[in-house]
Amino acid sequence: MPIDTIWSYTPDSGHVEGEDLTGCTVVASDGTIGHVDRQADHYGMRHLVVDTGVWVFGRSVLVPVGVVTGIDPQERRITLACTREEVKSAPRFRTDSETMDPGYLASVGDYYHRLPPRETSET
Repeated sequence: MPIDTIWSYTPDSGHVEGEDLTGCTVVASDGTIGHVDRQADHYGMRHLVVDTGVWVFGRSVLVPVGVVTGIDPQERRITLACTREEVKSAPRFRTDSETMDPGYLASVGDYYHRLPPRETSET
């Protein structure tokens, strides 16, 4: 996957432009990671800020939309092409100002871009 596509929804993700994903449950390939707190598009780097609740000690994580493999608007569920551990190991998200920091966003994009590709399957 080219690095710039990590910031764009895949054509088969089910994404509808303008759809509000706030509150949707976010599910990795091996389990739920949290819910969408907000979605953003700074510097052409579209991403979701996911509130992980108690799973990662009350921390939020930033997820580029290129790893979204499916959006089910009826179930309010978003599926990712990575594992819980891969999301947890991504560059740490500390403050909202980081969503405006091109250097931080680039490091997150580079991390997700380097993850091994995997087959996607609906469960």
